[in-house]
Amino acid sequence: MLSAFDVAEYILKRKGAMTAMKLQKLVYYSQAWAAVWDEEPLFDEKIEAWANGPVIRDLFEKHKGEYKVETVGGDSARLNDVNRETVDAVLDHYGDKSAQWLIELTHLEDPWIQAREGLEPFEQSNREITLGSMADYYSSLL
Repeated sequence: MLSAFDVAEYILKRKGAMTAMKLQKLVYYSQAWAAVWDEEPLFDEKIEAWANGPVIRDLFEKHKGEYKVETVGGDSARLNDVNRETVDAVLDHYGDKSAQWLIELTHLEDPWIQAREGLEPFEQSNREITLGSMADYYSSLL
């Protein structure tokens, strides 16, 4: 199975350097839509419902302190044709949006809202956004 680092590296190779926040959201949406279109996850890393939206903690730790991310050390060549098609579709739809726009969008969507239920707006949390909640919500948008 791929890692979130492999997916992030592919995104960076396709779109170039970007903010850490934007990269996190694009990796999140890649995972969410893979659950719908491919009926399986792209990677195993847990996605957490942080105050600024979905975050993969391991990926965050890798680029912590960086505003712009150029590489995360993943292997983009590990993505197969199906994986690339999924991520490319995500990039075609979300890739030109700003980090702030993507954060605000995730805050309107059920997976993040449900994972943060009962928390204050800026309260820290490591609650998981489950693959099931992503698959249920995003499949309802089709």
